Amino acid sequence: MQWSNHGTFIEIYPPKEFNFDECLVFLGRSQEEVLHQIRDELLYKLIKVNGELILCRIGFAQHVIHVDFPSQPLSITSHEEIASYIWEWFDLDQDLSLFYEVAKQDKILQQIHKRYYGLRMICIPDLFEALTWAIMGQQINLTFAYKLKQRFVEHFGECLTFEGNTFWLYPTYERIATLSVEELITLQFTVRKAEYVIGVAKAMTNGELTKEMLLQEPTYEQAKKSLLGIRGVGPWTADYALMKCLHQSSAFPIADVGLHNALKVPLGLNRKPTIEEIKDIATNWQGWQAYATFYLWRSLYE
Repeated sequence: MQWSNHGTFIEIYPPKEFNFDECLVFLGRSQEEVLHQIRDELLYKLIKVNGELILCRIGFAQHVIHVDFPSQPLSITSHEEIASYIWEWFDLDQDLSLFYEVAKQDKILQQIHKRYYGLRMICIPDLFEALTWAIMGQQINLTFAYKLKQRFVEHFGECLTFEGNTFWLYPTYERIATLSVEELITLQFTVRKAEYVIGVAKAMTNGELTKEMLLQEPTYEQAKKSLLGIRGVGPWTADYALMKCLHQSSAFPIADVGLHNALKVPLGLNRKPTIEEIKDIATNWQGWQAYATFYLWRSLYE
């Protein structure tokens, strides 16, 4: 991680393959998003460090990510944790030049990678958020999934108000582990989804499931197998968490509806491709299936 501390602000120095504007396009894809706000090309994000709620205002100029803290001065120990969070959020450890080498040789990715050059996986550093957001999105449209998330966050998350705007934190697993299924049903969760979300919260509270454990798994397949052992986590949900939280560039949510829709255009199809066709197309993406998927998702926002 490359960054410097200037007291009232920090600067983060991303790799050359980084396009902040492209990342903002992805982050701004839903008006219903409740966990960050974009205003005047600045990104506002509330995070919690050492028990303190900190509002980060993130800008970009001359290939430097500039972060200041408009709502309060920081305790000196918080700077590094904030830099680390943002570094992970934008997946800045990933060497994208290797992905671009693969993309150049692939007929599907050839044009897409040039168009979105510097777009990075927008990650979800918190495992509980990654898993439960994926569970919320199972078998419903994205608009309703965002509505569910908004209700969930505004009922059970913490917030900070600054200059008339309210910024929200995703609920903690400790908080959700104390809920009854009925409390989520009132927010329009199905019984099953309510059980799954509370089940993940309880597994994390008991220490049966941690991000550290999954990161220690020697292979992508083993990490995926561990996730599939959790009630409510199927292959799509596991792969979503592996790509967005655990930085597994081989994770491949092959059954994803958005991926299928995004492939129709470059393949010239008037139907969705079959799983077999996608497997065939993806033979060139080995090791970079997550990024191929993410770039194809991005193409849906044209």
